[in-house]
Amino acid sequence: MLGKDPIDMKKLGGELTDMEILRWGMMAELDAVNFYEQLANAASNPDVKKVLMDIAREEKTHMAEFRTMLNKMDKEQVAEDAKGEEEIREFTE
Repeated sequence: MLGKDPIDMKKLGGELTDMEILRWGMMAELDAVNFYEQLANAASNPDVKKVLMDIAREEKTHMAEFRTMLNKMDKEQVAEDAKGEEEIREFTE
């Protein structure tokens, strides 16, 4: 996926909603976090590792920005997040 647009609008046959755009952004940020952390783990130079991990942290901030905006727009997502949190508490306590 590197160097390519994440979606080909011509193939969609319609327009993306704002919530879909936010979810696409979230997916791209998650890919970026994984990519930079993998590069950091492969790097031998400690300074290179630090820089890559710092960039990965920034991508996590971007992910949070997308999620926060999505939560403002999608109340069903907020409700499902709460259900998921409750299920995890049940499994881990």
